[in-house]
Amino acid sequence: MITVVIDKLEHLRRYKSWRYDLYHFGIEVLLERYVLFLEKNRLRGDVMAESRGGKEDMRLKKSFRNLYDSGTQCIEQNRFARVLTSKAIKTKLKPYNIAGLQLADLLAHPSRREILLENGMIKDTRKHIFAEKIVEIIQNKYNQQNGRKYGFGKNLLP
Repeated sequence: MITVVIDKLEHLRRYKSWRYDLYHFGIEVLLERYVLFLEKNRLRGDVMAESRGGKEDMRLKKSFRNLYDSGTQCIEQNRFARVLTSKAIKTKLKPYNIAGLQLADLLAHPSRREILLENGMIKDTRKHIFAEKIVEIIQNKYNQQNGRKYGFGKNLLP
């Protein structure tokens, strides 16, 4: 499992002239970690996202294709091509009820909440029994290296 959380307020404070869509920045970091995971485990994989609508989907597909064709500062293009099974990201609408997308929805909020709590960014004293159970289950599912989850499976970006 790989989670990416962006602290938008800190990001805006730190990077006054940022010109990159934060959603796409998050996806870039997520895909870099995914490529590293696939390489480490000698696997190949595909990428699917929940459809956000016409223009947003087109921008996402273009951003994905740019990453695939050009790579990033950390991952060269040929590494994307070697482990990803498609040059294009797939998008599906929520009503299609795709199991992987449903699972991502189920895990997203508890994982985000856990990272924010761990980093002292929220102080939530209410009991979230369902979310806490999810967090308990996913602890050993995060991608990690030498027992370290941050930077691999858990990512908090400014």
